[in-house]
Amino acid sequence: MTDPNPTYRMTLSLNVLKHLGFGLYSNVPAVLSEVVANAWDADARNVEIEIDPDGEKITIIDDGHGMNVDDANEKYLYVGYERRNQKEGRTTPKFKREVMGRKGIGKLSLFSIAKTIEIHSAKDEEIHGFILNTDDIEETIQQGGEKQYYPEMVPSNRIQIQRGTKIILTDVKRRLDRSSIALRRRLARRFSIIGPDHQFRVILDGHAISPEDRGYEDKIQYIWTFGERGAVVGAKAKNQVHIEARQPEVEVGGRSFEIGGWIGTARKAGDLKDPDTQESLNGIVVLVRGKLAQEDILDQFSEGGVYSKYVFGEIHADFLDRDEETDIATTSRQKIVEDDPRYLALRNKLQNELRYIGNHWTNIRNEEGAEYALMIPQIKEWFDDLNHDHRQVARKLFGRINRLPVDDDAHKRQIFISNILAFEAMKFRDLTHRIDQLPVEGLSALGDIFVQLDDLEASAYYQISRDRLAVIDKLADIVDDNTLEKTIQKYLFDHLWLLDPSWERAVSTERMETRMKAALDETLTEEQRLARLDICYTTTGNKHVVIELKRPNRVLETGEIVTQIRKYRGAVMAVLEESGKSGEPVEFICVLGKPLRDWADPDGKPSSIRTLAGSEARVVMYNELIENAQQAYRDYMQRQQEAGRVYRLITSIAEEDSKALSPDS
Repeated sequence: MTDPNPTYRMTLSLNVLKHLGFGLYSNVPAVLSEVVANAWDADARNVEIEIDPDGEKITIIDDGHGMNVDDANEKYLYVGYERRNQKEGRTTPKFKREVMGRKGIGKLSLFSIAKTIEIHSAKDEEIHGFILNTDDIEETIQQGGEKQYYPEMVPSNRIQIQRGTKIILTDVKRRLDRSSIALRRRLARRFSIIGPDHQFRVILDGHAISPEDRGYEDKIQYIWTFGERGAVVGAKAKNQVHIEARQPEVEVGGRSFEIGGWIGTARKAGDLKDPDTQESLNGIVVLVRGKLAQEDILDQFSEGGVYSKYVFGEIHADFLDRDEETDIATTSRQKIVEDDPRYLALRNKLQNELRYIGNHWTNIRNEEGAEYALMIPQIKEWFDDLNHDHRQVARKLFGRINRLPVDDDAHKRQIFISNILAFEAMKFRDLTHRIDQLPVEGLSALGDIFVQLDDLEASAYYQISRDRLAVIDKLADIVDDNTLEKTIQKYLFDHLWLLDPSWERAVSTERMETRMKAALDETLTEEQRLARLDICYTTTGNKHVVIELKRPNRVLETGEIVTQIRKYRGAVMAVLEESGKSGEPVEFICVLGKPLRDWADPDGKPSSIRTLAGSEARVVMYNELIENAQQAYRDYMQRQQEAGRVYRLITSIAEEDSKALSPDS
């Protein structure tokens, strides 16, 4: 019996609208999907969405059963109306569709993208309309949170709809680009019931959305399907080369429920970046009753394999929304309550499937990688020269490379080259380990080892030379002298092969460099320190080298350089004597931007070169440095035409890639 004078009472504030509607939804497709779902529940055949050119007004019209005034008040304006528990039942009266709505709050999502919501509806010849406005609701809240809100009526002469419902959103908070295909893609991906198969059309700006607008089928390479829904997608996949049907049952509390859908992998990881929406498809969506329920379940798993970067899919799990059980969706209708036993059962099922798919994908890609590699004639020639055991290892290597998320074919070919070099290096180390086990009469086999070593070294140095020449060619393309000189100044000391191809990085110890630098600095006057750009000491080929960079605009004479070098020489010799290295060869190099002044005389330059050579010194111009390095590396590469098989493999692939990248090709 109800107490006529209750001590306690529960009240609800209109503030609930703010929390459930004004800021709950984060994006326009999510909001529009709630309107589309309501149209489905209203037995509509068609839903038309129009976005004004300025993007500030959205109109949605459906041809469903509509609402009369009582329906509007008792159902639409009744926040939390649960249709499935009312007389309408759990399926629609005309098409017997399973109802999507459940909590009765999806309509509030409209407030998150528009301030004004105008609704026109017609049912059984009763036509009416009302306006909801967030500012008016806010004012009502300020006057007293428990008060009712009374929407404004729309004059009948403004209502033209004859059947169904029309929603007009104005004062849109987020400007929309009506010309973009992104909204079409996103809406298509939120439903599986759009299209002629379900007698349900959604028309965006005059063009019907189709299942193909989801843009999945042309990205699938391999596909694993669950039930009939997955088989339909598999049959439409444009590039797929493998289909396998998987067990579609999920066990929950001793009962078996069927799921549908598919999990696929793309040919390239980059294929999963949608160029229209700029979103990643690298995830698995969950749909319930044909509508998106979980935007991505893949992120629930700690699958760290490379294959996970290629995975995407769509799982239909209608058992998550059974009428006799509690609602599993969160308030936003975009996620599922993650500790619910039904969701946990689905997650465990998919995790097991993903482990299987990961192993299967790895095996398939391994085989595909070997086939891809052996289609390259040069690699096939190299592979055929291997013995049986090495071939097995090489095939595994090709497979691993094919699983890398590398989309560019030229880049992948370079990875093949690098790994073949590493493979050859391991082979050589294996051979050298066997030398101690060779009998004396078998030492003639060492000749084969040295041949392989020469081939490997030639191949590796070809790669180095090719990369260096590419850098030098780029430097040569810099026309502006100041830019060229600044670039060289920045990198020269760490890349001495720009001065001489036979030189590598500085190899002297840090202690020796510090002592030498201090000694060299002591030879300079304050004026010289200001005029000099930088100085470096290094050792290469048992030679001590001092390199000095002069400012590019300075013009010197041979005598000035000789005088300075004599001071440097004294400092260097003193440090070498203290270090027990006296008598070792020394060279001084001065890098200039301008020719020496005395080179202008008829015999000036030859005489200058002889004078400098007498002091173990030479002058290099910035532009000459580039030209000399270019020629040296080109000469080396031309002299290596008769190198071994690995070298030939690398050079021929490099030449093909160069032709492919040529503008004339």
